[in-house]
Amino acid sequence: MNTFFSDSKSYPLQEETTKIIGLGIEIHKILGAGFLEIVYKDALEYEFKANEIYFEREKPFRIKYKNTVLTHSFNADFVVYGNVILEIKAKEGGIAEEDYAQVINYLKCSRCKVGLILNFAKQKLEIKRVIY
Repeated sequence: MNTFFSDSKSYPLQEETTKIIGLGIEIHKILGAGFLEIVYKDALEYEFKANEIYFEREKPFRIKYKNTVLTHSFNADFVVYGNVILEIKAKEGGIAEEDYAQVINYLKCSRCKVGLILNFAKQKLEIKRVIY
């Protein structure tokens, strides 16, 4: 499977991810940078409810290995519209390689095709799409 990081205008679930990003931008305009991740997650949950967008917060994904399901699971910050993994960061250093790896693992476990990483720690909201 190909994995790529997209900032282009042609990608799957474009309408859905554009709406999610728009809400992230609105939150960032109001709250700005400097809060912990949990604050931005709470604001996103508020916006998803206010905009009647289906989401699951802290959704666990179990990992199957051979004929067993492993004890530990991954918890995605959000699964939005049932098919977009959304990870929230508040990292001054920016989105790092381990953040991409985390989202790729969530995409593998969830069978979702698109992930978004939003980093609220910068003066401008940092946005990355991951397509798996």
